[in-house]
Amino acid sequence: MPPFLAYDDYTAYDDNHPHTTRTPLLLIHGHPFDRTMWHPQRTAFAPTRRVIAPDLRGYGASPVTPGITPLSRFAADLEELLDALGVTTCVLVGLSMGGQIAMECYARLGPERVRGLVLADTFPDPETPEGRQTRNAMADRLLREGMRGYADEVLEKMVAPHTHPDVKAHVHRMMTATNPEGAAAALRGRAERPDYRPLLTKVTVPALVVVGAADEYTPVSDAEAMHALLPDATLRIIDRASHMPNLERPEEFNRALKEFLARVDEDS
Repeated sequence: MPPFLAYDDYTAYDDNHPHTTRTPLLLIHGHPFDRTMWHPQRTAFAPTRRVIAPDLRGYGASPVTPGITPLSRFAADLEELLDALGVTTCVLVGLSMGGQIAMECYARLGPERVRGLVLADTFPDPETPEGRQTRNAMADRLLREGMRGYADEVLEKMVAPHTHPDVKAHVHRMMTATNPEGAAAALRGRAERPDYRPLLTKVTVPALVVVGAADEYTPVSDAEAMHALLPDATLRIIDRASHMPNLERPEEFNRALKEFLARVDEDS
C-alpha cells in the first residue's frame, strides 16, 4: 500500500501514482469510520488508477475540529486537497455520510471536475426535525460516554449478521477508534444538511447508486428514489450486504464500480 501522507495539518490521506490516463478516484468514507474502510477498493484499483483516500476532518489520523463540521466544510477540505495534489478531474465515491459529502462536492466542483458520481448507501433528503434532535442527542451522548457503547449497539446494523468476523472486527475497530469530538461535530453538521434532491436532478455526469439489500439505515427504497432523480444513473443492489457493501461483499461492489469506471473512462 502507498505510504501515509499528510496535507496542511488537517487532512491525512493515501495516494498512489500509477502511470495511467484513467480518471482518478476520490474515496469518501462514512461516519464514524476512516479511510481504511476502502482497503478492498484501493487493493483492486490502485495498481491501475490513481486512488485518493483521505481521512475526513475529525476522523482517523486527521486532526479534530470541535463544535460543528457541516458537510460544506468537508467538501471544501476535499476541494483544497484535490487542488494541492494537482487533480483536475476525478470520480467521487462516497458511502453514507460520504455520499452526502460527494453530493456537496458535486455542487461545488460541477461536471468540469467531477466525471462520475458513485453514491453508496446514502440519501439526499434534508434532515427532519426529529432527525435533527436525534443527531444532536447522539452527539451529546458520544461526548459524554465515548464511542464503544455506540459501536457495540450498531455493529449488527452496519454489517449483515453473516459478515466475516474479520470484517466485523475492522468495522468495530474503526468506530471505537474515532475521536468522539470529531464524530459529534459531524453529527451536528449533518443535522443541518440541505436538500440535495434538486441538485441530483441536474447532475450531468454518469452516476452509480449502490445499496446493500439488507441496509436498515438507507434501505433499497431510498436508493431507488435517488436513482429515479438522477438523469443518467445505474442502480446496483448488493445481496447479503447491509450498510457497508464495499467491505461486506467487496467482489460484487468492485465489479459494479469497475463496470461504471469503464464507461467514465470511455466518455472522458
